[in-house]
Formats: sequence, structure tokens, C-alpha cells
Amino acid sequence: MPDPIRIDGLADFGRNLKKLDAELPKALRVALNEAANVVVGHAVSPVPKRSGRGAASIKARSTAKAVRVVEGGNRAPYMPWLDFGGRVGRKRSVSRPFMKDGRYIYEAYFAHKDEFGQVLTHALVDVANKAGVVVD
Repeated sequence: MPDPIRIDGLADFGRNLKKLDAELPKALRVALNEAANVVVGHAVSPVPKRSGRGAASIKARSTAKAVRVVEGGNRAPYMPWLDFGGRVGRKRSVSRPFMKDGRYIYEAYFAHKDEFGQVLTHALVDVANKAGVVVD
């Protein structure tokens, strides 16, 4: 698994946005989701679609300080198994080769890392511009 992307000063940036306008941290959260949706968009297509619930369970979740791509949930609890593999079922009888970096989410992230970075940078600059902050 890759190390998470850390943006130095993001928490301070969010706090300062809140001082300028109470609505701006919401814009920051939307900007983070916009970048995560790049990964979501590319991760959904290779997922097997017997019912479509597994692919539909891949979503971006964010707070004002962090964003993540999640999968599974109550409607598709098998999705992590589809992505990473392992043994499940009665007496662990159903096997899928284990892949540490997964098949869908991390694969999409590694393949489109540059696009993710560009979208994230552009979205953060847009939020700063909305706040009236000049970014070089």
C-alpha cells in the first residue's frame, strides 16, 4: 500500500478559510472530492459487474482535512475481497489470489497519479482564489 499523500498546511489553510468565510471550508471539501473522483472514475470500470453494487460502492469520502476513496459497505460487503483477494466463505473455501496493492482503487491511483495531482492542485488554487488569496 502506498503512503498517504500529505499536504503540509492543509489544516491551517482550512482554518484560515473559515476565518474569512464560513462557507469556504465546504468548498475545500468539494475540491478534495473532485480530485478523489478522478481515482473513483478510473477504478469503477474494471470491477466485475454481476449486479453493479460492487462498482457502485466505490466512492470518495472527505472531511475538511482529508479525502479517501472507500469501497464496500452494507450493500457490497464483498468488494474488499474482490479488490484485494484472500479466502472467504464456509471454512474459507472460496479463494482469490491476494494482491497487496489491490486490483482496482490503488491500480487506478497509480495509473492516473499525475492527473490526480493536477486536478487537486487546480481545485485548491480555485478555492484560494474564491477566498481572495493570490496563489503563485
